Amino acid sequence: MGNKNKTISFRVSEDAFEALQEIAEERDISLSAVFRDYVEQLVDHDGRVAVVPEADLEDGEPGGGDEDLAFPPTAEVPKSFIREHERLELEADHLREQLDEYKSYVTELQDRLEDEDEVLLLDDLDDADDPSQLR
Repeated sequence: MGNKNKTISFRVSEDAFEALQEIAEERDISLSAVFRDYVEQLVDHDGRVAVVPEADLEDGEPGGGDEDLAFPPTAEVPKSFIREHERLELEADHLREQLDEYKSYVTELQDRLEDEDEVLLLDDLDDADDPSQLR
């Protein structure tokens, strides 16, 4: 069916609305974009987005010290995943190099074809092989 956008509507106080408008102006984006950014973060982190004053972030105490709600969220990646990713990057680089070599070879062959003056038609070759034509 596709990815359709939906509209969400709710009411906020006039003070909150003005504050949101100021945030949007500071970031040079629309008010809708402010909400979209927040909703995307909320969805990406399973509803675990905390609004934390910048001073708390600098002190290293986001989320009130609860490790489950640590901000910014972190994820542990197994070394095997990292190694596989690096292997695939190397393989992709190798395949790109091979592709470049094949492209240059094709270009060389096309240049050779363009440089050749003589063009042989298959019909002419058939006539030359026919013994009745040789007499």
